[in-house]
Amino acid sequence: MIAPRQSNAQPQEGPVESPQLLRPRGSNHVGMRQFNERVVLQAIRLNGSCPKAELARMTGLTAQTIGLITTRLDDDGLIQKQDRVRGRVGQPSVPLALNPDGAFAIGIKIGRRSADWLLVDFAGQVRQRHSLDYAFPDAATLLPAIASRLDRMQAELGDLKERLIGVGVAAPFQMGGWHRLLGLSESQSDTWNQIDLRAQVQAMTEVPVSFAKDTSAACVAELVAGRGRDLKNFLYLFVDTFVGGGLVINSHLHGGLHGNAGAVASLPMSMPNPAGTAPDQLISHASLWELERRFETLGLDPHAAYDERALSGPFEPATRAWVTHAAEALALTVVSGTAFLDIDAVVIDGSLNRKLLTQLIEATQSALAQYSWEGLWPAKLIAGEVGPDARALGGALMPLHANFAPDQDLFLKSGA
Repeated sequence: MIAPRQSNAQPQEGPVESPQLLRPRGSNHVGMRQFNERVVLQAIRLNGSCPKAELARMTGLTAQTIGLITTRLDDDGLIQKQDRVRGRVGQPSVPLALNPDGAFAIGIKIGRRSADWLLVDFAGQVRQRHSLDYAFPDAATLLPAIASRLDRMQAELGDLKERLIGVGVAAPFQMGGWHRLLGLSESQSDTWNQIDLRAQVQAMTEVPVSFAKDTSAACVAELVAGRGRDLKNFLYLFVDTFVGGGLVINSHLHGGLHGNAGAVASLPMSMPNPAGTAPDQLISHASLWELERRFETLGLDPHAAYDERALSGPFEPATRAWVTHAAEALALTVVSGTAFLDIDAVVIDGSLNRKLLTQLIEATQSALAQYSWEGLWPAKLIAGEVGPDARALGGALMPLHANFAPDQDLFLKSGA
């Protein structure tokens, strides 16, 4: 198993500069080897491939230091040489790229409608994929399914099994939450609420297991592999069976003191009425759960909410009505978030069909025109790039970046 080289030294802070997204900066100070190796890996990851001279320029490390680091990374199987680039002035250069087989991680998404397993390589590409659909994640059947698929995925790695460096689990903090909306008994809900999910999965494998809230993991995927490459500050909204979100500030996932940052599902949609009745929350207005209920009322397959059928035939009228209703709720969320946060954009993604996502964003943009933006800088709505894989992909990215990224605080650290 690959273990990053250890060092007690910490990166030294230099002069204050204009912040740049994941800008790799190294140090030539003795004892900084592990940090500098991560800086070089991050520079290669951000640029696809780089010759040594370009790595030295980007990181601020000397050519000699770059030579020593790249030799070690090559020996460890983390990078690989590409074909020489000829036809330029001077000696031909040899670009260095990440070795996809250098390390692997497994991401597990446990949702309220399905579970997904992704094996992701060192270059961030999905190498294995498994899925399981269900009406509700019953612990008695789902936990054994997680174990069997983990065993299968590790076995299929063959000789590369030793390069599996971790498993990331993405799931709601309270799997039994919202049980009334799902029509579950309190005993079914309590079963999940009493399970330490990270510990359960850790007992299934010898590699370290990390845990994050599912929408936080999705936000990690968007931050690393999606819009986060261009945006430094954004509110992230993920429309699934239940809607959720995340908040990125200065290219870091921000969770807040209690993990409430980006917890848009609980956002009230109005003020309490005179009788003292609590207002509805966003979860009741902009979730695919509501679209499922609309389909069921018409005697249609509720699972069409997640595929292309939602925009065709007998499903379309109900979908169109849901889009209008959900967009009004999302617009209120966007305005509220903009009033508190100075962000570049609001990124909206989800498990729904991409064409339906486009329609939802367009309807939300139209609903925003009904608000007064006096005193506020209007928010920009952008479609997310990762899609339904976001939560499982984010789960896999957590152990990869914990082991190899120079900025270990890039992601939200949270317990089970």
